[in-house]
Amino acid sequence: MTNADAQELAKFSELAHKWWDPESEFRPLHQINPLRLEWIDELAALRGKTVLDVGCGGGILAEAMARRAGQVTGIDLAAKPLGVARLHALEAGVANLDYREIATEALAAERPGTFDVVTCMEMLEHVPDPAAVVQACATLAKPGGWVFFSTLNRNPKSFLFAIIGAEYVLRLLPKGTHEYARFIRPSELARWAREAGLTLQGSRGMEYNPLTRRYSLSGNTSVNYLVACRKPA
Repeated sequence: MTNADAQELAKFSELAHKWWDPESEFRPLHQINPLRLEWIDELAALRGKTVLDVGCGGGILAEAMARRAGQVTGIDLAAKPLGVARLHALEAGVANLDYREIATEALAAERPGTFDVVTCMEMLEHVPDPAAVVQACATLAKPGGWVFFSTLNRNPKSFLFAIIGAEYVLRLLPKGTHEYARFIRPSELARWAREAGLTLQGSRGMEYNPLTRRYSLSGNTSVNYLVACRKPA
């Protein structure tokens, strides 16, 4: 069985045509993209690297990484966002970027130990078995390669900020974008990473200031957070 939720895929497919509109429901992704890109590049030095973006959607991060890396592959199981991603890359003239409609676990079986850098951002909280995705990402990384995750913490504050605040009060995201029960504590993600043979290298929180309407990286991982891991050489 594919490790995917049909309702989640349909949800993002319905919005596919808005993916590259910076004033649409995907505005938060456009705003956080430079922050996560710089953090990834700072640690993993993307230049000349082979990179995989798991759950790439419409390609916002994948295309940004392709402008720095050697070769980038983006994978997703939602066909419509992938179509948007391919078209945007073509129009932008980004040639070192390939998109595939394939499950992470299937690609891991096909191409283990292939990528210098693997990113899986804002995806784990949308799949039935996130630990399996973490394992597949580890399998896909080369020995010595980097693996990056970002997701949402599970606690009362994250429920208040990420669902009530972001979806209902500030309307930064469409209602129903997230399901609280699927949020992931850093300790849980760390355990899955260790079980997959990865070593944790660092983490960062991502905070939103409603007054300035800007995001920033911080040491506060209580709501949105990113984790960097490495596969032993």
